[in-house]
Amino acid sequence: MGKTITRKQVVELRKGFAANPSNKVAQNAVTNVQLPDLTLDRNLVQNMDSSFSTKLDDWKVTAQMKSGRCWLFATLNLFRVGAMKKMNLKNFEFSQAHIHFWDKFERANHLLEAIIETADRPVDDRTIHFLLSDPIGDGGQWNMAMNLIRKHGLVPKSAFPESNTSSATRWMNTELKNILRSSACEIRAILEGGGTEDEAREHKEKRIADVWKMLCIHLGTPPKTFDWQWRDKDDKFHRKGRMTPQQFAAEYVDIEWEDYVCIVNDPRNEYYRTYTIDFLQNVAGGPPVVYLNVPSKEMKAVTQRLLEDGMPVWMGCDVGKEMDRKKGLWDADLFDVEGLYGVEYGMDKADRLRHNQTMMTHAMLFTGVDVVNGRARRWRVENSWGGETGQKGYYTMNDSWYDEYMFEIAAPTSYLNEKMVAGLETEPVVLPAWDPMGSLA
Repeated sequence: MGKTITRKQVVELRKGFAANPSNKVAQNAVTNVQLPDLTLDRNLVQNMDSSFSTKLDDWKVTAQMKSGRCWLFATLNLFRVGAMKKMNLKNFEFSQAHIHFWDKFERANHLLEAIIETADRPVDDRTIHFLLSDPIGDGGQWNMAMNLIRKHGLVPKSAFPESNTSSATRWMNTELKNILRSSACEIRAILEGGGTEDEAREHKEKRIADVWKMLCIHLGTPPKTFDWQWRDKDDKFHRKGRMTPQQFAAEYVDIEWEDYVCIVNDPRNEYYRTYTIDFLQNVAGGPPVVYLNVPSKEMKAVTQRLLEDGMPVWMGCDVGKEMDRKKGLWDADLFDVEGLYGVEYGMDKADRLRHNQTMMTHAMLFTGVDVVNGRARRWRVENSWGGETGQKGYYTMNDSWYDEYMFEIAAPTSYLNEKMVAGLETEPVVLPAWDPMGSLA
């Protein structure tokens, strides 16, 4: 076949399509009905039960609204379980807007520090292009959330409630991108013109002050202290008085999160080694994002053990693949699109990562598992999209989906086997900033 599409080729394609009656049926259907509604596998839906041998949740789901803060919601949803028990509350939320404020502020500073560090590179360098492509998005990673909590603490939602912007971040992010790209341009001009790093940082401080002002306008000014008192589910009143965010986190987070590590499944790379991503950070000077890469079955075994021991599990996945949002279902073969088209796609998980067909896009919480003869067959997931989808906001994941589209969990080191523990001691391999494992949930 030649380089160009020929008229003869098109004639043959028309003839071949028309010769197969099923193509006409498929055409009539797809041109009138949405593809997911046509290809949803009825047998799979009928056989997906939403009962679980281990179920931890007895609380309402949260709602990130029109924002990309899922990684923070998943983290705080994990932490609120112990807080509700300690305070004897049926429902409680840490302020997602508070930690979101500090992420935006710290991330702006880290971005401009990265611009100073890379000032000797041409502006069209791939790393700089990547850094400026989305300099202040809402997404993040487990380690990034820990950096924020370690430095800025936590507050109850009542002490820093949602604003219109925290629940719909589009316009704030648009203007933050504007000022950060402008600042990057100005900083590079200072350094390219012979200025010193001290002069570049002096300008950075002025721009960071502008970012602070914009964040306060959009989200509110984060409290230095707040008054904390509550009435529990037995109608008993409690008063703690004035607290700082750091004191509140220390008092009401009962998870030893400093002992948690990120376990990932990336079949492109060597297992039982650690990896990090160049420039993947939000707090300048904070610990880097580090992953321990293990086979899917190992990550799955840790997840199951944690759940059976009564601990929900923070996780990251490619949420939109093979998902029925309304029903709250995932299965690796939930939609039979190959059968509809009569084609085969053919890539495995590693090739999908290499060819931009998959990456981590969303963080949530495992809160249950159904185990038969010691083996998990489906998983219960607490999402942060409100209670209107799935089973009042909870989703059911068939085990086949875990292997194909799950990428990460956070787990205590005590749940790692010997090979994993040894892997933690390896020097992290630095992957480039644009690697798919650096994607932000």
